[in-house]
Amino acid sequence: MIVTIDGPAGTGKSTVARILAERLGFEFLNTGAMYRAVAYACLQRQVELANTTAVGDLAGTLEILFSNNHLLLNGLDVTEAIRGQEVTQSASIVAANPIVRKRLVELQRQVGQGGNLVTEGRDQGTTVFPDAECKFFLTASPAERALRRQRELNAKGDAISLDELLQQQELRDRRDESRACSPLKPADDALQVDTTEMSLDQVAAHLERLVQRAKAELDASFQRR
Repeated sequence: MIVTIDGPAGTGKSTVARILAERLGFEFLNTGAMYRAVAYACLQRQVELANTTAVGDLAGTLEILFSNNHLLLNGLDVTEAIRGQEVTQSASIVAANPIVRKRLVELQRQVGQGGNLVTEGRDQGTTVFPDAECKFFLTASPAERALRRQRELNAKGDAISLDELLQQQELRDRRDESRACSPLKPADDALQVDTTEMSLDQVAAHLERLVQRAKAELDASFQRR
């Protein structure tokens, strides 16, 4: 069974997906981190993000692996490094690159072959796994999303105003929603969940109930065959 969780930044996708995967005993795939890894590699090697071909060529040379909730880029643990502000802003530019998306979609589908998976991102239910058994699209108010990001940065010692975060968030949303390749939008058959007034544990518990119900229905259907 594949469970997809899509939505914009700050809605809790990554944390909820990780919690849900642990509760279900499924594998967890953080696709947002994969795009961040490519952006990080571009910044480290001073590859111009607007150079579609150069960024795409670099993406094709990168080895991106997950191990025990850590992301390894060519064998180097970059889990924390890819969470910086510069990488965050660069990731949405990289994600609009069709060459990069093609490469990473291939990797993501390889992970999903023949197993139980909870995967989060922006196009998991629409493009990567259109036949997934359970699809969710998380939303939250812009203010709440920015506040969550501010808390995350403050915990790391990075101070940034809420107004600046809101501006960055609006720009990133526009990029994600308007890109020609796999724009951010809910799948037609995705259940939309507003997380504004919910803790991430509450969101994960809600999704778990829905997945278990769907799983039971699938099992019953299989037994009737």
